[in-house]
Amino acid sequence: MKGAAVLGLAAMASKLIGTLQKIPLQNLAGDAAYGIYNTVYPFYVLLLFISSAGVPIAVSKMVSERHALGDRSGAQDVVKVSLFILSASGLAGFLLLYFGAGLIAGWMGNRKTELAIQSVSFALLIVPMMSVIRGYFQGLGDMMPTGVSQVIEQLIRVATMLGLLLWFLGQHRQDEVIAAGATFGSVTGALAGLGVMLYYWARHHRSIRSVIGGKDLSVMPEERRIGRKQLARTILAYSIPICLGSIALPILSIADSFTMPRLLALQGLSETGVMDRFGEYNRGLPLTQLVAMLASSLSVALVPAIAKAKLRGDKSAVRTQADGAMRMTWLLTLPAAAGLAVLAVPINVMLYTNAEGSATMALLALTAVFSSLNIISGALLQGAGAVKAPAVHLFAAAAAKIGLNLALIPFFGIDGAAAAAVLAFALAAALNLRALAKHTGARTQLRALIRPAAAALAMAAVLLAFQLAWNAAVSAAAPELPARLNMTALALLGIALGAAVYGAVALRTRAVTEAELARVPKSRKLLLILRKLRFLPPSQT
Repeated sequence: MKGAAVLGLAAMASKLIGTLQKIPLQNLAGDAAYGIYNTVYPFYVLLLFISSAGVPIAVSKMVSERHALGDRSGAQDVVKVSLFILSASGLAGFLLLYFGAGLIAGWMGNRKTELAIQSVSFALLIVPMMSVIRGYFQGLGDMMPTGVSQVIEQLIRVATMLGLLLWFLGQHRQDEVIAAGATFGSVTGALAGLGVMLYYWARHHRSIRSVIGGKDLSVMPEERRIGRKQLARTILAYSIPICLGSIALPILSIADSFTMPRLLALQGLSETGVMDRFGEYNRGLPLTQLVAMLASSLSVALVPAIAKAKLRGDKSAVRTQADGAMRMTWLLTLPAAAGLAVLAVPINVMLYTNAEGSATMALLALTAVFSSLNIISGALLQGAGAVKAPAVHLFAAAAAKIGLNLALIPFFGIDGAAAAAVLAFALAAALNLRALAKHTGARTQLRALIRPAAAALAMAAVLLAFQLAWNAAVSAAAPELPARLNMTALALLGIALGAAVYGAVALRTRAVTEAELARVPKSRKLLLILRKLRFLPPSQT
């Protein structure tokens, strides 16, 4: 759990940095460059997952086993074989992206993406080595190197993106050049992450002696060692199913990259106009991803807890853990989605300078609920031993997203794409929940859904009234107030008000009970304040 906490915190920090870096890109470069970036980046992520996902987990598993047997030399063989496999796949991915950039851009229906595809391809030459070394240290039970490298990687990536962005803007470069500079941050970030891992590797003296040919006394007898060909087969057999599961989610983004530009072009838009609209569509995604990030962090602890209860044969504990996790998901995501939907216009202007695409952002807010449900239920299924089900369900959702894009975008534009995203994630979540009920017996209780939903609706009603009152007051008292400053104040006050209203109603309706709050560390003072403010029903014990 300590290791999970380290990786969870590092993942939260790196994802937060990576998500928020998109906002200055749109603010400074505009929606067209932002759209090109968001068209290309999911495709890179897909190839990155294919070239590296799964193998680090296989490496950590096999290194752990080798060290448990005292075979440090065998652990080094795992690293060497894994490096060969991933370097080959990374090189193949680089060649495909760099030399096939023009062809891929043509498939996407927008030639402006070609330079950005070539720019990002170089990262595939670096990431494999970093992934293998991360897997090695995880196999030793040392999660700190992975956590530190993740955060440094994101910081350097964002710093590079912002530096090149300002430089290219100063030179008045075209949108495609600016977007290529933004994607190149993935290359420098990967180099920085690799540098961190090599630093930790250099400090690991006993292991490094084996790699450079020094004498290592901890070598298994020859008859007990595994040959490198057998190691390669074992690594591939273990990592390929994990890889297939991990690429399912990027495929949902790829569905948009390959369908939206072409479908938007059918509406008579130019290449720049298409990228403008695609950029507007992507405005709401970083915000919904922040909500899903919380679910991802929770899922880190869920898998081992469920697996342990499953191993003991404790069906009641499995069901209790699953029910609690799903209830927590409803409690966190419903208000986040409702708040983002109602405050879409002020939040959009606050972050992205204007209100373009606010209706799309409001629709995409609903994906925060369904994508989080999908993440949590998928983690629960993996802990319960149903490893393939979440991946199969996400592939079904990706197929549905493509079909819905084809049906809705020609008529509703980016709003249709947003509705398709909501329905696709809802499908994946529904399939996961059905499988979860089958494997664990956990079912969403009506009370767990109705009370948070009622609190979220009450919050939404208050926020709508607050916005109307605010706009009327500003129009009468300060009509000269700059629009962005006005919307920033409205958004921040609305978020604070919404949180207070939701919390109060959730407590009064017992969506959250006093007994549950009492189990939170250092909650005594909070309970005293809530009692004084009469937020807790007097009959509660």
